[in-house]
Amino acid sequence: MPRAVAVFLGPSCEREVAGTIIPSKFLLPPAARGDLTAAAEDGARIITLIDGVFFQESAVGHREILAALKSGIRVIGASSMGALRAAELDTLGMEGVGLIYRLYRDGVLVSDDEVALVYDPDDYTPLSEPLVNIRCTLRKAREEGILAADDAAALLSAARSVYFPDRTYTHICEQAEGSVPPATLRSFLEYTRHHAVDQKREDALEALRRTKAIAAGTGGQ
Repeated sequence: MPRAVAVFLGPSCEREVAGTIIPSKFLLPPAARGDLTAAAEDGARIITLIDGVFFQESAVGHREILAALKSGIRVIGASSMGALRAAELDTLGMEGVGLIYRLYRDGVLVSDDEVALVYDPDDYTPLSEPLVNIRCTLRKAREEGILAADDAAALLSAARSVYFPDRTYTHICEQAEGSVPPATLRSFLEYTRHHAVDQKREDALEALRRTKAIAAGTGGQ
């Protein structure tokens, strides 16, 4: 059966939640090189790239996105690999959605490392915290008076120093010992248990809603 919609989704959003917006039959695993081409050949007219592989396999190529666009397929990107590719190809027709896409587009974020994480290959449960989520959580904690600006900066520096598979709030706080007061680290760690920002998930949900609107004919040009 041809896939009119193809959504490449992994750890950015729970599939059960995504399935309440887009029928589960249109949800595919994180994209690797060639997967968008295969989706186009399978009849997709809307391709939404959210998650994709980074290191273990060849990443989604620019040429396959451009080929899909040239053939008249709507290609949307958000949250993770999709945000990266949309920021690189939005002037050529790819549509970016969400804050992370805009941060890449505007040059605030520049590294793939910002959205990288490790996850359980069976159910896509995240096992580390992407740096962009940590940035957003630190900003929120600063705005809410949990962290002073200097402490937030020290925690961000600690997060950046940790290799992406090892980024957890606990490990980051351990790395920041000596730079941030112990009481502040304890308060921040407790704050993350209930108030951590999952910007990748928020952007993925926005992309799913955008995909649904386009598929329904209400998403504009």
